Amino acid sequence: MTTDPTIDPFEPATIGPITLRNRFIKAATFEGLGTGKDVGDDLIDFHRAVASGGVGLTTLAFCAVSRDGRGAPKELIVRPELVVSLRRFTEAINADGAAAAIQLGHAGPVAAAVGRGGGLAPSRVFAPQALRFTRPATEDDLCRIVDDFGAAAAIAVEAGFSVIELHFGHGYLVSSFLSPKLNRRTDRWGGSVERRARLARAVAERVRERAGSSVAVTAKLNMADGVAGGLWLDDSVATALLLEADGTLDALELTGGSSFQNPMYLFRGDAPVAEMAALFPQPLRLGLKLTARKFMPTYPFEEAFFLPYARQFRDALSMPLVLLGGINRLDTVTSALAEGFQFVAMARALLREPDLVNRWRVERQHEGLCVHCNKCMPSIYRGTHCVLVPPEERPGRIGSS
Repeated sequence: MTTDPTIDPFEPATIGPITLRNRFIKAATFEGLGTGKDVGDDLIDFHRAVASGGVGLTTLAFCAVSRDGRGAPKELIVRPELVVSLRRFTEAINADGAAAAIQLGHAGPVAAAVGRGGGLAPSRVFAPQALRFTRPATEDDLCRIVDDFGAAAAIAVEAGFSVIELHFGHGYLVSSFLSPKLNRRTDRWGGSVERRARLARAVAERVRERAGSSVAVTAKLNMADGVAGGLWLDDSVATALLLEADGTLDALELTGGSSFQNPMYLFRGDAPVAEMAALFPQPLRLGLKLTARKFMPTYPFEEAFFLPYARQFRDALSMPLVLLGGINRLDTVTSALAEGFQFVAMARALLREPDLVNRWRVERQHEGLCVHCNKCMPSIYRGTHCVLVPPEERPGRIGSS
């Protein structure tokens, strides 16, 4: 992969068949604003804030492809009845000059705490958040879920999304199959890297078939799980090479950590244990406090903390890559693009300042105001927001109740 130190992050760039107005992506962040039934005005306003604030692409998260795939209550389940409200979303984002992406996934073991039937996983493992064991996925389960991804992709295209992002990270179903710690199977879905990657490849292939060639298809892929015995760089690079060879994806967004086992590996910075525990009833609240040191360890925040891992993917692959992880400065963006990354994705920085991209156009030396306290994490159940932003300045009615 050749590098170009002259790339301007504010100039248009292509991802698959889609041209974005710049190289800034609002990463998928569960908004906590869904009703579970449709896309309401608050959810649209949340994304319009970053669209009007200058990003090239904003990503609607997390949209489950099936009822047993929700990772939290009131998450959207993609189905034909949602087309009208999803189209309202895409039209609103496009009107502000940005493109709209939808993140499709199945929460897998992360769904264990949601309700009956949740917690599908490669193997039977204990889910401490739910105080229950996961259910090993059957062959029929996996074939159904691959079909569900394809059906959801077709709905996304009908609704006007420009990009479909597949969630292959954070301990969700596909990610759990990639993990040698969680995937203990001896059938065709487990064992070698190729077998553990079978589900990811099947999902990507089916989505590409159903989505066609008019939209971009990307995947959010774990580089490392952040747990002993979990997915590590050698296996994740090998998985990425398989996906690249298949030719089903237009880009990979590189991530890490696990909502099931170690969420702070993704966030870095302070661990808001007390705030998270307060959201849960007993005995789950007590369980979280007792296991917090192991489940939510504190990692020092560093600018672009995933960059050393991501460079190994850049060296091995020729396909477009999206750098994610603690990007707060414009010079970090320009350096990443000069190294050969095609796009950068941001989440917390844009919660703090939805207009950060526009601000960077004028104030090149401005450093994002996010302080990495991570108290936005517990806000996801009442409208994800930065607690340092006054309620009257938040999009719509986010966090004002």
